[in-house]
Amino acid sequence: QVQLVESGGGLVQPGGSLRLSCAASGNIFSINAMGWYRQAPGKQRELVAAITSGGNTNYKDSVKGRFTISRDNAKNTVYLQMNRLEPEDTAVYYCNLDHTTRWGTRRDYWGQGTQVTVSS
Repeated sequence: QVQLVESGGGLVQPGGSLRLSCAASGNIFSINAMGWYRQAPGKQRELVAAITSGGNTNYKDSVKGRFTISRDNAKNTVYLQMNRLEPEDTAVYYCNLDHTTRWGTRRDYWGQGTQVTVSS
């Protein structure tokens, strides 16, 4: 019932920038939080950044000062501005939606993933 569509990934050189977007659509009632996770081959998925509907943010330590998460509530869209990218940032990035339905049930939704590759 809820779909997340990601865009903005690509291949960039170290020090470059990318902006990821994730738009949620469908039967949305209440968004508790949206965030970005990433997973590199052979590694566990990890939280990169998250933002609540109230605007509170949380970042992985290694991206603080380089990445900025933001939201557009009118569009049900979350963004991740990534600056000064490093090879260690290479991963598949997944958008996450923490959603409460009209029935009061909390559901977790995931985007399809977008590849970010940082290499010279």
